[in-house]
Amino acid sequence: MKAKIADRVATVVFYIIALLLVLLLAGLLGYILLKGLSHISWHFITSPPESFQAGGGIGPQLFNSLYLLVLTMLISIPLSLGAGIYMAEYAKKNIWTNILRTVIEVLSSLPSIVVGLFGFLFFVISMGWGFSILSGALALTLFNLPLMVRVVEDSIRGVPSSQREAGLALGVSKWETIKHVLLPAALPGIITGIILASGRVFGEAAALIYTAGMSSSNLDFTNWNPFSPTSPLNPLRPAETLAVHIWKVNGEAVIPDVNAVSSGASAMLVLFILVFNVSARWIGKRIYRRMTSS
Repeated sequence: MKAKIADRVATVVFYIIALLLVLLLAGLLGYILLKGLSHISWHFITSPPESFQAGGGIGPQLFNSLYLLVLTMLISIPLSLGAGIYMAEYAKKNIWTNILRTVIEVLSSLPSIVVGLFGFLFFVISMGWGFSILSGALALTLFNLPLMVRVVEDSIRGVPSSQREAGLALGVSKWETIKHVLLPAALPGIITGIILASGRVFGEAAALIYTAGMSSSNLDFTNWNPFSPTSPLNPLRPAETLAVHIWKVNGEAVIPDVNAVSSGASAMLVLFILVFNVSARWIGKRIYRRMTSS
C-alpha cells in the first residue's frame, strides 16, 4: 500500500515539474513573440539597420547568423563525427583516453567569454584574420565541439551491441559496420546534438563580439564573389550576427525606435531557431528512414 502511494505521489510530482517547465517555456516564448511580432515586416527583415534614425531592419544580421551557422557546422560536424567515432569504437581504456575525456569536459565547461578571448588572441591577432566570420566560426567550433563529440559518442555507444556483432558476423569490416550500421542507427541522437549546437550558434553573442565583430561591411547582395570585400560570402569580412545586434542595440544604440528594433529582432531570432529546429528534425527523420529503410 505504501509503495503504491509513493508511486502515485512521485508520478504527480513529475507531472507537475513537466507542466511547470512547459508553462515556463510557453510564457517566455509568448512574451517575446507578443512583444516583437508586431514590429516584424518584410522591410524589417530585408533592410539594413539605421545608425541614427528610425526604420532600420536586420537583413544583414539575419544573413550573417545563417552564414555563420553553415560555416560553423561545416567545420564542427566532420570533426565531432571523427572524434566521437574514435572515442566510441577505437579508443582503448588507458591514460591517453582518460586525459582526452578530461580535456573534453574542461572545454565543455569553459565560459563563452573565455572562448571569445582565446579566439581574439589566436584567430584575430595571431593568425591575422581580424574580426571576421571565419574567426567567429572557429571560435564557435571550439565552443560546441565538446558537446557534439559527447553526443556522437553516446549515440554510437547506445546502439545495441547485437547490431555490431551482426555486421561483423557477415564478414563486413569494422569501418563498413560503423558506416552502414552504427551511424544510421545513431542518427537521431546525432541530429539532436547538431540542433543543440546550432541553437548555441544562433544565440551566442559573447564569443562573437571578440571574433566576428560588431559591425558589418557594406554588403552587395548581387556580388557573390567570395574574395570580394563587399561580397556576403567573403569569410574574412566582419559580421554582426542577430544576437550581437540585439545586445548592441540595447547597450549602445541611439536610434529612437530602440525598443521596437530590439523586440522585433528578438522575436525574429526565436522564430528563426524554431523553424530551423523543426526543419532539421524533419530532414533528419527522412534521412534516417532512407538509411535504415524503416
